[in-house]
Amino acid sequence: MPEQNTVEPVVAGSGWGVLHLFYAVDRDRAAAEPGGADRALEALAACSDDDHQVLTFAVLGHKADLGLVALGPDLARLQRLQQALLAAPLRPVWSYVSLTEASEYTTTEGDERARLAAEEQVTDPDEVEARLTAWRDRMSHYREQRLHPRLPMKRTICFYPMSKRRTADDNWFALPFAERKALMAGHARVGRTYAGRVLQLITGSTGIDDWEWGVTLLADDPAALKEIVYEMRFDEVSARYAEFGPFVTGLVLEPAEALRRVGLAT
Repeated sequence: MPEQNTVEPVVAGSGWGVLHLFYAVDRDRAAAEPGGADRALEALAACSDDDHQVLTFAVLGHKADLGLVALGPDLARLQRLQQALLAAPLRPVWSYVSLTEASEYTTTEGDERARLAAEEQVTDPDEVEARLTAWRDRMSHYREQRLHPRLPMKRTICFYPMSKRRTADDNWFALPFAERKALMAGHARVGRTYAGRVLQLITGSTGIDDWEWGVTLLADDPAALKEIVYEMRFDEVSARYAEFGPFVTGLVLEPAEALRRVGLAT
């Protein structure tokens, strides 16, 4: 019986697993072992189903040749993909492990009720309840997208890890929760101005990789990737409290085309 049918699923109590994998093409192996692209395509197809998704991209620059974002509920399935890709002439150069998560700073029903009264002077109980019903629907959809995303095929992608600063005067984790929540609300407002232009996937990695979060940005216009990160740098959450890891950018492509672009033709 194939191994993939005997391995017990490994499922997180909340959220899905996310693997960012980066490879260089082993050109000597590719020349000596025809069919390397086919082995990679088989591995990608075996991982993908209704819940598990793999995006492939050709990396711009020389940090890697090929990048993958694999996500879904079963971490064992993602690990099988990681292992199966070693059968292709691909040499791992970097990886990042994280989980999808709902932000602890998400607006609560009490927050929304207070906002309706303070900003829109909505206090009539029936109108408040009608507005809250619509708000609950939006928040349910938002939470579902954060925890169980389906990534679109935008044309470009950027990934980077980040952490919050812990220096004496700029220790994010020493701030009261209410202050952190207010700062994150302002940070989120900047991000929402890019709705429709940039899809943002923020995943948590505290305790499971070197940084605290992974940030995946997808956009059809590569300038939008630059603009959103630049604008957010001026927000206090980034300007004062953020530390950033390496950035990797690439062109999102169908798997066969991504492999062809990096030198592995079927």
